[in-house]
Amino acid sequence: MSAYVMALDQGTTSSRTIVFDAQARVVAQASEPLPIAFPHPGWVEQVPGEIWGTQQRTIAAALAQARLRPDQIAAIGITNQRETTLVWDRRTGEPVGNAIVWQDRRTAQLCDQLKAEGLEAHVRAHTGLVIDPYFSATKLHWILAERPSARRLAEQGHLAFGTVDSWLLWQLTGGRLHATDATNASRTMLYDPFAQAWDERMLERLGIPRALLPEVHDSSGVLAETDPAVFGAAVPIAGVAGDQHAALFGQACFAPGMAKNTYGTGCFMLLNTGERPLHSRHGLLTTPAWRIGGRCTYALEGAVFIGGAVVQWLRDGLGLFGASAETAAMAAAVADTGGVYLVPAFVGLGAPHWDPYARGTIVGLTRATNRNHLARAALESIAYQSHDVLHSMEEDTALTLTTLRVDGGAAANDFLCQFQADILGREVSRPRGVETTALGAAFLAGLAIGVWRDTAALEALWSEERRFAPQRTRAEVQHLLADWSRAVERSKGWAREG
Repeated sequence: MSAYVMALDQGTTSSRTIVFDAQARVVAQASEPLPIAFPHPGWVEQVPGEIWGTQQRTIAAALAQARLRPDQIAAIGITNQRETTLVWDRRTGEPVGNAIVWQDRRTAQLCDQLKAEGLEAHVRAHTGLVIDPYFSATKLHWILAERPSARRLAEQGHLAFGTVDSWLLWQLTGGRLHATDATNASRTMLYDPFAQAWDERMLERLGIPRALLPEVHDSSGVLAETDPAVFGAAVPIAGVAGDQHAALFGQACFAPGMAKNTYGTGCFMLLNTGERPLHSRHGLLTTPAWRIGGRCTYALEGAVFIGGAVVQWLRDGLGLFGASAETAAMAAAVADTGGVYLVPAFVGLGAPHWDPYARGTIVGLTRATNRNHLARAALESIAYQSHDVLHSMEEDTALTLTTLRVDGGAAANDFLCQFQADILGREVSRPRGVETTALGAAFLAGLAIGVWRDTAALEALWSEERRFAPQRTRAEVQHLLADWSRAVERSKGWAREG
């Protein structure tokens, strides 16, 4: 059997395809940027055809780079940006409109209404989430309410709803499979991961017909084969997981108490809690880490909406530098931020604050402030937000984490990793390959078909590239955190109408 496993990594700002061999080495990789649109303040959209088109082109490019035929791929794993919501016509495969991206805030007032109705406790108990526009449920309600004829077609069974994984599965199988996995289903605010069933109360309240919903599968296991007319061969699709769950798996955080933080467009910290779900008292989410053989491993998650995207904004929105990699040297060029704090609440605040009306804020500017101070403040904001999440996790679990495993594009920034270690007062461990999201998807798929025997075999493939130890005094850190907290408070509630 071929030992090549292909991972499709469909993210918010790019689509990637990576081919791994049996030693988890990268054989080939291809990436293409994915456009993102902001049609109104707080609205974030993507074109479904571009999501699939960019992914399809990277598949072809990776195969060509590796000099492999499609039938030489043993299995495919899919990992994806979560909560992004798509609806399409089952008869034609045509979307009813643009995808509403996870960062979108257009349903904030509906979420306020659901909270006022007293649904927060039900949502927490039966989905593990909080009521927020971040999740798919209110996005789907909006599509059915606002797009012409959508509700009528949905009630007739002609429409399909899915997160990005479902859209890719539909395309890869030529429209034969409408499915998702437990991790992606759990991000909809419509699925009960504890009962492993769609939640009837939420479906009824939001007027969502069951005929819209995908089948829910394990994260590791053969779901279907690709359509040869689409992929070039019938290849098993054997692993599916949302990007942050895949990263936890790719970081080999298989034991309860192990945690990782991914620095991508946002920042997402997950702590493995084993087979027992823990419910947070501090605004964290209870979510399946993965489901294998019908059994869930659970995690606590803290979601930060804007992580690496703040660096992208400084680059593309303000033109302060040409490449994101320049920020490490810029940050090191000044002794500190000069008292500047940047709170990147461009689309509200996630965990542990959950304020959809917060907006981006820069405080502490003086005539002495220059672009290096802003670059440093942006990088520091990523670490501060991650600190707030880890602190909440430790409060919830009574665990004291000794080492945090990090990954994602921004984890390559040495300044960020060192500052993160300083602010956490914990060691930060960076793996040899920071693209652990794609690796996790490959691991899930390869495990299902026997490329790897068990998780012990996967754990043996993980290796550390560098470890960052705290260097600042706790007194200094507490002073910095106090000022950060003041800055966060100033960002809250800014966009609330009235």
